[in-house]
Amino acid sequence: MQDSQSPIAAAQSTSLHASSSFRGIWLPLITPFKREGAHAPVDHTALRRIVAHYRHSGIAGFVICGTTGEAAALEDDEQIAVLETVLAEADGLPVIAGLAGNHLGHTLTRMDALNALPLAGVLTPAPYYIRPSQAGLVDWFHALADRSAAPLVLYDIPYRTGATLTLETLLTLAGHANIRGIKDCGGNAHTTQALIADGRLSVLAGEDHQLLSTLTMGGHGAIIASSHCRPAHFAALYRAVRAQQLDVARVLFHALMPVVRLLFAEANPGPVKAWLAREGWLEDVLRAPMTSASPALAQQLVDAVAAIDTAFGAKAAQGATVADAA
Repeated sequence: MQDSQSPIAAAQSTSLHASSSFRGIWLPLITPFKREGAHAPVDHTALRRIVAHYRHSGIAGFVICGTTGEAAALEDDEQIAVLETVLAEADGLPVIAGLAGNHLGHTLTRMDALNALPLAGVLTPAPYYIRPSQAGLVDWFHALADRSAAPLVLYDIPYRTGATLTLETLLTLAGHANIRGIKDCGGNAHTTQALIADGRLSVLAGEDHQLLSTLTMGGHGAIIASSHCRPAHFAALYRAVRAQQLDVARVLFHALMPVVRLLFAEANPGPVKAWLAREGWLEDVLRAPMTSASPALAQQLVDAVAAIDTAFGAKAAQGATVADAA
């Protein structure tokens, strides 16, 4: 007689075979600058200090030279230097590099430079501004995936690129052996659910306020800027969902949401840099056209994070656990 599986057991088996290359809370790290002349050079001393601070906070890894890292304001050689500094300080924690562009030849040349680094992945969006067809998008990502030594993580963020990746296109891309994940900022719950159900890509929430909904649908984690603030709490939320402790996850999520809202009340990464500066980790310096957050918002952030610490205690601020939140 053949063994039969219950629907729940079958679903659990499918989940176990889903892509697991990228899981947990990934921190899209800011790039610290010095207040030194008009150019504002990268502050590698502050960068090393920040990486050392976050590497044991419960995060799964770093995402470097993404939107939050002000990659568009960094020269190509500056991006490589930032990546080298982070890799040297990450103590084995995996590092994903951001790679954006709309000139295929130039982007492939930059990919060649990334291939010389021990990266866990390359996060790349659709080519911005030019709005290619879906066939053109498939060709673009296939070219990058073919060239990359590290697995590709798609960055679906149409409100920045102007290009929408349809579900059909995403499922086609999931068939490439070197495309393993997606940072999901597409804003379409149906697409998110379908990609999770398909199981070939690690689906990572990219919109901070969608963290809990993505995880509870079976998403694999998140790449979220708000995890700069009390990352251990975000890691605890992730673990709570994995452990089916949804009451705990909801408590953590609702406690964190006031901070999340404030972090995006003004243009990212202004607010998070303002908060980190108040904490003494860096100078509150951004490169044009980005601007610093208002003093009023910076103080609101300080107060909101203090409220989390009051709710969960000083121990939780250093390393939250599921038990701490219960």
